[in-house]
Amino acid sequence: MCLTTSGPIPVTRITVRDACDADMAHITAIYRHHVLTGTASFEEIPPTQDEITIRFHAIRDKGMPYLVAINDRNIVGYCYASSYRPRTAYRHTVENSIYVAPDCAGQGVGSLLMDHLIERCENGPWRQMVAAIGDSANHASIALHRKFGFEQTGVFHNVGFKFGRWLDSILMQRSLGEDKPVLPGPLDK
Repeated sequence: MCLTTSGPIPVTRITVRDACDADMAHITAIYRHHVLTGTASFEEIPPTQDEITIRFHAIRDKGMPYLVAINDRNIVGYCYASSYRPRTAYRHTVENSIYVAPDCAGQGVGSLLMDHLIERCENGPWRQMVAAIGDSANHASIALHRKFGFEQTGVFHNVGFKFGRWLDSILMQRSLGEDKPVLPGPLDK
């Protein structure tokens, strides 16, 4: 994993690649940890590996990036871009999600994943990336997004209830590519 007896593993020893079906057990374990112990996700019951696999295929079937960070054959984090909303006018906006293994938090894995995810999305047809960050006390995620040019665009106050308290959802956004994107062509029917 990320921690050794001599300290953190350098990010330079971590590689990022496209996720595959064989990664789903590790991804499920990382997400399970976050569901059970944190407020980054407003899910309260961890989904099964089968459900995570279904979600993975739904994202990949739309041609959207789903990436894993690997150190010594261990998955130490993952990220993906998904549709922001299902209505067609939103088709050029994606929402990002990033989860890091608990023993790798604060070691640059999230930054490495974010960098790769933004690059992949900028090379696609998407022009905006949004983040709905669970819990206004999630300072690490807010700082990570700010580091990559996201600006806070709003707060939904007290929209989630988990671990016996009301939670905000912080909304952040950044442009992908040019500030004035080329207008998309007509919608294929």
